[in-house]
Amino acid sequence: MTAHPSKDPLHGVTLEMQVNALVARYGWVQLGKLIKINCFNSDPSVKSSLKFLRRTPWARAEVEALYLDSLEDPAPAKAENETTSPWDRARANK
Repeated sequence: MTAHPSKDPLHGVTLEMQVNALVARYGWVQLGKLIKINCFNSDPSVKSSLKFLRRTPWARAEVEALYLDSLEDPAPAKAENETTSPWDRARANK
């Protein structure tokens, strides 16, 4: 039996994978600003978000739409001298 490729971009992508990808890309704070849902703003966690999104179709639709939009947009590029450590950034500025 041959596998037929699906035209649905969400085929095989779980809701948990979507939430994790959005958190990795935007972070909880920015995600809460983009989608006004309390589970993203007040004590956010993947578990509580999944529980709410599975019970609330309109919220799940917004998360899926943002996920699809994030697939089309390239990831924001980091500056060459940007580092994650604040101490390294302080040394670089001297």
